[in-house]
Amino acid sequence: MRTIESFAPNMQDQKPKTVVAQEFQTTIVGMMGHDLRQSLQVIESTYSLLRSRLEQVPQQAWLDRGERAVKKLTEQLNCLVDAFYLAERTNALTVSSVGLGPLFWRLRRENEDAAIQAGIDLRAVATNAHVMSNPVLLDCILQNLLTNATRYTEPGGRILIGCRRKGSEIRIDVYDTGIGIPDEQLPRIFESFTRLAPERSNGLGIGLSIVRRAIEVLGHRIEVRSMVGEGSLFSIYAPAAAMTAS
Repeated sequence: MRTIESFAPNMQDQKPKTVVAQEFQTTIVGMMGHDLRQSLQVIESTYSLLRSRLEQVPQQAWLDRGERAVKKLTEQLNCLVDAFYLAERTNALTVSSVGLGPLFWRLRRENEDAAIQAGIDLRAVATNAHVMSNPVLLDCILQNLLTNATRYTEPGGRILIGCRRKGSEIRIDVYDTGIGIPDEQLPRIFESFTRLAPERSNGLGIGLSIVRRAIEVLGHRIEVRSMVGEGSLFSIYAPAAAMTAS
């Protein structure tokens, strides 16, 4: 890992919270529209296969796949509702102790189908650590990072999500052995509608923009390290909750 790009809220240049929240709302609505469509396509293809290949495909496996897609739709709708709540009541944003162990386990389970289909080994490190954050926004941040990691990692590659204590903070890491980010593109990765490798995705290119805006609202910070051909490491720094250990 040779190149580093850091992002943290600048208190002097920071936009008013209401403006940040409105921009966050706009971008997350676009992202959710795209992701909801993808989940619906999974449901449609699942039941289409159940109808046409009932004797060739284990029925329970396909039913489980469809159910997971439905659960994902529900979670995304919850995130969408939270974005509107955030825009309307920014000062009332709830920050609480979030257990990272259960969050990592759930994220791994939610993303394991995509990882298996892509031929990627996805793992989560067990932890008892807790951070002070908003559980919905932190989930959205990590979900976007995992989606990106899966998209830009070749078959046979690895993705790991874990954390470690750094003084009064917890560093949450999403590591992949993917294609990496060229030096000249690092400053642009958090801009809206930026797709580093368009041939790998038909998405809108706003996943990392969502991450940046959520980080900005929460007051966390993010650091990126990457090397072309070897992979990337995205690290989120959040305040440790009292009496936690990684």
